[in-house]
Amino acid sequence: MKSGKRIIIIGGVAGGASCATRARRLSEEAEILLIEKGPYVSFANCGLPYYVGNVIKREDALLVATPALFKKRFNIDVRLKSEVISIDRENSEVEIVEAETQRRYREKYDALVLSPGASPIKPPVAGVDLPGIFTVRNIPDTRQVKGWLEKLNAGRAMVVGGGFIGLEMTENLAGLGIEVSIAEMQQQVMPLMDAEMISPVHDELRRHNVSLHLGDAVSGFDRLPDGSISIQMRSGAKRTADLVILAVGVRPETKLARESGLDIGEFGGIRVNDRMMTSDPKIWAVGDAVEVQDFVTGKWSLMPLAGPANRQGRIAADVILGRDRTFRGGQGTMVCGVFDLRIASTGPSEKALKRAGLWENCDKIYLHPSNHATYYPGAKPMSLKLIFSKSDGRIMGAQAVGHDGVEKRIDVISMAIQKNATVFDLEEAELSYAPQFGSARDAVNMAGMIAANVLRGDVRVAQWEELENSEAFILDVRNPSEFQKGHVENAVNVPLNDLRSRMEELPEDREIWTYCLVGQRSYYASRVLSQNRYDVKNLSGGYKTHLLWNGGNGSEESKKAEQK
Repeated sequence: MKSGKRIIIIGGVAGGASCATRARRLSEEAEILLIEKGPYVSFANCGLPYYVGNVIKREDALLVATPALFKKRFNIDVRLKSEVISIDRENSEVEIVEAETQRRYREKYDALVLSPGASPIKPPVAGVDLPGIFTVRNIPDTRQVKGWLEKLNAGRAMVVGGGFIGLEMTENLAGLGIEVSIAEMQQQVMPLMDAEMISPVHDELRRHNVSLHLGDAVSGFDRLPDGSISIQMRSGAKRTADLVILAVGVRPETKLARESGLDIGEFGGIRVNDRMMTSDPKIWAVGDAVEVQDFVTGKWSLMPLAGPANRQGRIAADVILGRDRTFRGGQGTMVCGVFDLRIASTGPSEKALKRAGLWENCDKIYLHPSNHATYYPGAKPMSLKLIFSKSDGRIMGAQAVGHDGVEKRIDVISMAIQKNATVFDLEEAELSYAPQFGSARDAVNMAGMIAANVLRGDVRVAQWEELENSEAFILDVRNPSEFQKGHVENAVNVPLNDLRSRMEELPEDREIWTYCLVGQRSYYASRVLSQNRYDVKNLSGGYKTHLLWNGGNGSEESKKAEQK
C-alpha cells in the first residue's frame, strides 16, 4: 500500500497507539486518524491497581501520551470521546458519533485497524450493579474506587476473582489497611497456572491476613441498612464488605466487528491471520479483542496482555505500509507480584496441554534453586517447573514462584521457546553471573541439566501425584534430623552418606523411589543404586515438591541449604 493512504485506527492504549506511532515512523505521507471513545488515548492500565493503593501517587503518571503530544510529535489526529458506531466495508467508510455533541459524521479509510480492547466481565447475578461494586479497567474506574474508599472509610473489601487484577487489587487494598477477602470459583488463585505451583501464593496471601474462599462463586449481592454489601455465595455462605472489586476476567470487545460481518473465532475474539489482517483485506485488528495462535501448541486462544498488543500494533502498521511482517503467536508470558512473592510463567501449563490433548508426548521436572549464590547474604529459594517434549527435548513451558529473579529465569526460558530451543540448550546457556544476582550454575542451567539427564536416561523420574497409587519402596536419603521434621508416610530413611554401606537393607525385587529435600541428593542416590542394578526412580523436586502438591510451600525446610 502506498504510504500516502489514509489509516484510521479505532482504539488507543497499547495496540492502537503503537500502531499509530509506528505507521508515522514508517511514513510521513500517511494520514493517520486515531478514534478513541474514552477520555484518554494512551494510559498504563497495568498500573491502575497501584494507583488505587497509592503506590503510584499521581493520576497523570498513568498517562503515557496525550492528544497534544500525538499531534505535535507524530502529526497524528486523535479524537477522544468519539465512537465508531458502524463500518461501511463496501465504501470503506466509518460512521463516528461525538459523545458530548452527539454529532455524527463519516470518514473514509484506505486501511482500518480495530483496537477496541476488552471489557470486564460482570457475573450475571442479582445486585451486581449496586453502588460500591466496581470493575478496574480504566482511570475513571480507579477514581470511583478511590472516592468510595474515602467516602465510606472502608475497612472490608471482597475481591471476586483471583487472576492478575484480583491479586494486584488485593495487595494494594491490603496495603491501605483494608481487610481483604478473595472469592474464586476455581480451587486456586491464578487459575491459568498449575495448582501445585500456586500453593506458596495461598500461603503468602494468608500470611498477610487475606481470607480465601476457593471453589466457591458469588450468587448475588444485597445492600444492608448500614450501607455495606452482603455477598451471597453459591455454597450458601454469606460475607459482608464495604467494597467489592469484580475481577473475574475480560471479554473481547467485538460488537463492531460482528456487526460489520468480520470473522469471529471460537473463543469470541476477532479472527486474524499472522499479518493481523481480518477476513476483510482492508481491515486489521490487534490487542485484547483478537484471537491469536499459541506459539507452542498452534491452538487459537485469547491472550489479553500488553506486550503482545504492542507488538501486534507494530506489525499491523508494517504490513499496511508494505513491509513483510508476521506475528509469531503468543506464549502468554507473564509475571505478577503478590506481596513478597513473584509468580511468572511462559508457555502452556500442564493442564492446558492436557486439555489440548498434547500431554502424552510431554514430561516435566521440578527444582528449587536459590535466586542467587547461597554464600551471598539474602539468598531465597524459588520453585521452578519445566515442561518439555519427550521426543526431542523442545521446551514447552515453565512456571516459577519465589522472590527476586523469578521473572528473569522465565524471561530466559521464554526466549528459548521463541527459538524452538531444547532443554539441551538450557543446559549450555551462558548467563551473567555475580553472587548477588545468580549462581555459576544458574537455575535455568539446572533446569536444563535435570531435564537433559531424564532424556539421556541418566535418571528416571517419578512424579509426586503418582505416589498414592504406587507400591514402590520410598527411600528418604536426607539426614535423620531432617527426616524427623517431616517425611513421606512409610518412607525409610537411609542418609546418602550411608547408602553404600547399607545398600543390603534395600529390596532388590521392588521399584525404589528416592527423595531428599529438593532432588539433588536423591539424584546422586539414584545413580548409585541404578549402577548397582536396583530398579530406581527419583521423585522430581524432592520433599519440597511433595509439600507443594499438598498445599504448602515447605517454609520450615526452605532455609536449609541442599547438601553437596
